[in-house]
Amino acid sequence: MRTYRIEDLQREHVERLARVLDARGQGSGMDGLYWFTVPPNLLSAEQLEHAPECGPHVLSLELLDEGLSLELLVRARGRLRCSCVAYANPAQRAWGMDTLDTLLRELDIPT
Repeated sequence: MRTYRIEDLQREHVERLARVLDARGQGSGMDGLYWFTVPPNLLSAEQLEHAPECGPHVLSLELLDEGLSLELLVRARGRLRCSCVAYANPAQRAWGMDTLDTLLRELDIPT
């Protein structure tokens, strides 16, 4: 699996991030797992076509005890298996990593 990992974070920082993501409604319903919804303008042609049935399309962020793991697979929340589920293209990958990095800077979490 392709991931963007950030390690060696303080537990308090991971917990603060979890509170913010919960407050923003980005929780997945599973402890420690959050969704970053990929903006429509970054979806592939197939993902955009499948969006009404399969969407929203998301990247998953797993909070670990002392780190984070952003999975670089664009998942379809509306359907488990579909051809529109694919590894992030360069623009989606950059967006996901930038989104996470920006959030960490906003929360003053050193990486």
